[in-house]
Amino acid sequence: MSKTKARLEQKQKEREDKLWERVKSGKAVRVTCEERKKKPAQPNRKCSQNTPKEEMAERQAKVEKATMIYRRMLPGLLKKLSRIKDPRQPNKIDHKMTVLMAYGILLFVYQTGSRREANKKMSRPIFKENVKAMFPEMETLPHADTLARLLERIDVEEIQNCLVELLRDLMRMKKFKNHLVNGRYLIAVDGSQKLVRDYQWQKEALERHVGEERVPQYYVYVLESVLILDNGITLPVLTETLDNSDWVPGQTKQDCESRAFSRLAQKLYSIFGKGNVTLVADGLYACGPVMKKCREYLWDYMITLKDGAIPEVWKEATGLMWLEPSSSICTYWGDRRQDYMWANDIEYEYGNNSRQVEILHVVMCYETWNENHSRSTGLVEEKMTRYVWISSRPLNSRNVFMRCTRIARFRWKIESNFLIEKHEGYNFEHCYSYDWQAMKGFHYLMKAGHFLNVMAVNSEILLEYVNETGIRGFIADLALALSGALLNAERINDILETKHMWRLKAS
Repeated sequence: MSKTKARLEQKQKEREDKLWERVKSGKAVRVTCEERKKKPAQPNRKCSQNTPKEEMAERQAKVEKATMIYRRMLPGLLKKLSRIKDPRQPNKIDHKMTVLMAYGILLFVYQTGSRREANKKMSRPIFKENVKAMFPEMETLPHADTLARLLERIDVEEIQNCLVELLRDLMRMKKFKNHLVNGRYLIAVDGSQKLVRDYQWQKEALERHVGEERVPQYYVYVLESVLILDNGITLPVLTETLDNSDWVPGQTKQDCESRAFSRLAQKLYSIFGKGNVTLVADGLYACGPVMKKCREYLWDYMITLKDGAIPEVWKEATGLMWLEPSSSICTYWGDRRQDYMWANDIEYEYGNNSRQVEILHVVMCYETWNENHSRSTGLVEEKMTRYVWISSRPLNSRNVFMRCTRIARFRWKIESNFLIEKHEGYNFEHCYSYDWQAMKGFHYLMKAGHFLNVMAVNSEILLEYVNETGIRGFIADLALALSGALLNAERINDILETKHMWRLKAS
């Protein structure tokens, strides 16, 4: 580390220490907020059924209630998917488009890890009959390779468009009306790597060089967006895949996350419209073009500001915080103390040729709590962390807690969403096909399956089962119920002919 950088970091630390001492001196206003909710623990008890008959009755009831939920969404989605142009010859078709799309979605609903595993598990006669009872659209059972070949030839973007239409239908049905955050749709955006290889299997793959020897690597990178509701539900919305098909080495730049965001923002605008979105994102999006796009669409935003990012904004914001001690507040969120300081109306100039200006508002939060190491040392350790965000709206003592804790911190929901899709059954990083279009098609089908599961496990009808076994446990139990023994198809059919109240859980 250079002496200049070390000196700057030392000065920054001294400034932060002074700022923290001012906060701890008692000059800040103290406001007590609601308790910080903790995730409930699952019960640690043995199976509640004592006989095989009781277990079969429990499986039947679980499948019947699951059918109530999935049948409210999947048929409408399949109807939309059936409109996709089929390139196959009509006289050589063994499986309808609806059947293939349903098969692809259910592959991820029941969290089947690969095409090979799908062929083994979903072709079992008992599973096939039970799934057909739940979803009569499954008239035949295709081979997973048949689906892969179809995805290579169709416009796979239509799969994502159909999922968006389902989302619009739910919005029109006002399913999310009582769960909006501050009256707006809270959208989190972030990117993630999907696949990496040491050879270029498709021209669309991105290229990078790693290590001292600059060894080339080729990878797939996607920009994801999710809808976050105030009860913690996180729904997949859109995926924008970075594409290098037009890249000319040495002449043009590779596709990047910033360009992908511009494309994604236009699609989000077509779904949610002007003035209905609050965007939360990490420090990569703390830049002028993103803020300008949000201002044009009248979108609210809370964006993370990293250390050293936009130095002129950092300098002015911290200076204003020292000069205005009244722009601070102390809150308690459960057992955590939060000390907020903010600075409003900071001008941020950006652009090379034509200078453009955005008005920013910066908030800094120091959070302290006691960590009890009861299982190791037995000591209680005081911990502290710091968060900094850029806000699109001026901050004050009345809205700072809401904007930081109830909006900005919800950005972590998309990180949890990546964790779920990568490591909890949806195989985000498995490509399912090395053909670029088929790979994207499987990814969109995975998003559809995840969407259906999220809506199902967060419904009041299934809440009892999910609270008992957890989300992964419920999905595993549902798959076991469908593959273990033949269920009463007549009772399941009766469910299809009746209507039921379907509401999302309150919290």
